[in-house]
Amino acid sequence: MKIDRNKFFAAVRVSLFGGTLYQGQVDGIEAILDEWEVRRPPGLHHDPRHLAYMLATVYHEVARSMQPIREWGDERYFFRLYDIAGERPGTARHLGNLKPGDGARFCGRGFVQLTGRRNYQRMTDLLGMPRFGLDLVAKPDAALQLDVATAILFEGMLDAESGFGDFTGLSLEDFFGVTKDDPVGARQIINGRDRAELVAGYHRRFLAALHV
Repeated sequence: MKIDRNKFFAAVRVSLFGGTLYQGQVDGIEAILDEWEVRRPPGLHHDPRHLAYMLATVYHEVARSMQPIREWGDERYFFRLYDIAGERPGTARHLGNLKPGDGARFCGRGFVQLTGRRNYQRMTDLLGMPRFGLDLVAKPDAALQLDVATAILFEGMLDAESGFGDFTGLSLEDFFGVTKDDPVGARQIINGRDRAELVAGYHRRFLAALHV
């Protein structure tokens, strides 16, 4: 599927961005479209619903900025929520935050809030070498780089090699296919059923723009 970017941007500018797109929003969307074309080269059949849902997810998760963000909160907040010595040690263990200070060090970053030492290590294993040559455990703020955040988004929602998402074990292929079209259920890839109908609505608008 070849994306006509001029028509696409003209459509989303009106349907999703209130008539105005700022440079940061354009840059973020371009990064996602570029990654899509690297992983899903034009000329081969690929499901545009996958791309539309990733765009919709980012649009929702970063409040339309289309740029990677750091989770809102201070060190005390992250300590309470994610640290092994905080108020939820079970959550900390699940996230792999076994060392004091891990709660703040591995707070959420990126398009989809990569959180916890275990997940930073997982994405390091997937993306570290040779493409980026980085260690997200050693340098967690690297998850805020646009290219890295974009690659994490794709690995988490649709693993390029296996087709299985790395965030929750669910992927876009579980919800979109020849006999499946479930943009509401696809929210489970990221965050259960939270705002599922809302994100599905964004998905439909992005998909319409891809078909202009």
